Amino acid sequence: MEQAPHLARVDPTMLPRRHSASRTWALVPGLPGAQDGRCHRRVGLDFVWLGILLVFVSIMAPVPAVAQSPNILLIIADDQAWTDYGFMGHPEVRTPNLDRLARESLLFPRGYVTASLCCPSLASIITGRYPHEHRVVCNDPPRPAGLSAQEYYASAAYQSGRDRLTGFIESLPTLPRCLAEKGYRSFQSGKWWQGHFSRGGFTEGMTSGDSTTGGRHGDAGLEIGRRTLQPIYDFVDRSTRSSVPWLVWYAPMMPHDPHTPPERLLAYYKGRTNSLPVARYWGMIEWFDETCGQLLDFIDQRGLREQTIVVYVTDNGWITDPMTGRFAPRSKQSPYDGGLRTPIMVRWPGRIQPRIQQRPVSSIDIMPTLLDAAGVRRPDGLPGINLLDRRAVERRTAVFGACFTHDGVDLDRPVSGLRWRWVVSGNWKLIVPANPESGPEGVGIYDLSKDPREHVNREAAEPGRVRRLRRLLDQWWSAPL
Repeated sequence: MEQAPHLARVDPTMLPRRHSASRTWALVPGLPGAQDGRCHRRVGLDFVWLGILLVFVSIMAPVPAVAQSPNILLIIADDQAWTDYGFMGHPEVRTPNLDRLARESLLFPRGYVTASLCCPSLASIITGRYPHEHRVVCNDPPRPAGLSAQEYYASAAYQSGRDRLTGFIESLPTLPRCLAEKGYRSFQSGKWWQGHFSRGGFTEGMTSGDSTTGGRHGDAGLEIGRRTLQPIYDFVDRSTRSSVPWLVWYAPMMPHDPHTPPERLLAYYKGRTNSLPVARYWGMIEWFDETCGQLLDFIDQRGLREQTIVVYVTDNGWITDPMTGRFAPRSKQSPYDGGLRTPIMVRWPGRIQPRIQQRPVSSIDIMPTLLDAAGVRRPDGLPGINLLDRRAVERRTAVFGACFTHDGVDLDRPVSGLRWRWVVSGNWKLIVPANPESGPEGVGIYDLSKDPREHVNREAAEPGRVRRLRRLLDQWWSAPL
């Protein structure tokens, strides 16, 4: 499947207001916004310089917290490629509600998650830390030889390993736990790997973590989006009646497989591709977009628009194999942008000016951004930055991450399951395998401005750049094996 180009540096008002399969917009070619008298003159100049200073301060300073703590709606897509949105230039997929959110947001088209695997990526979002720091580096604990996946999920050994992983999260400050210090209520819905919702610090939620009822990664929480949004509506109404600020974690298993969109959407996309698996995936994207629109409309109908920060991110990427319907190489579980890149959006009407920022940013930035906006002190040692602080965004030299095995190897040694480390600095990306002898590709360096699909390894032509980026990577995490 072809990936779409980057957005150009355009004003957000130029983003598309409705989908058009034949239309492209704002795309960068080749890439997937005096008076007379001395006294009067002096006074005039003083006002000019004062105006310039005020504009500079308003642009460069981070947005301060307000007296009334903002509500927070955190939307987390599940298995969606960074290219597969109308506002990112996809020629077929319709995402009118997320297009609208993009127009109204501080939009980072070059966002990255810390890992291309669901569980460690979600753990980074809720803790603000890299996988090797929070230690949840795998989806599942180590599986004993001879057991099928289903046999293992039903075993006591699996539950014991799952509890170990959840204990890592319980030992750290999480976004809902930190917000609770300011009186927030929080609600978990959708994907959640860490047992009962309370173990992540949520005050309310849908996931019980009961392994006997399918508690591997969400159980009842996985009904959100696909079957209902009512639990979120009820939570918001309860919190609003109590005049309590709230956090909603909306992480539906969408567009994640099973790709079972409504027939009306499937029929539409079957006419736009000769691959049924691709049509099903595209239909899931639009179905997910519809649920986002329903949530945003609900916020508006309750009169909470100006009081609510909306953040959007994807847990990891996905490219559909047009034959099998499974994820293709260089997408999920890979170190390439097809598995790691995501648009990140932050909307706060009246407080954040909608615009596009092309600097690379990371999902670890979401927690410090929201804590600062809520007026809550950050936990010590958070590596992320406040996305509303323009100076911090522009000073950053690189974003980092690592990819690990699906099943853990040694839960006490996160590095034991390491497959690759990677760094993005400017338009360049370096990928370093944990064991160069174990795979055919070895070290890879790519110029994303000319090669967004990462097909042309420039290692031989750029030895100096490889050394510089490797130093940055080792300063971030040397990953001793």
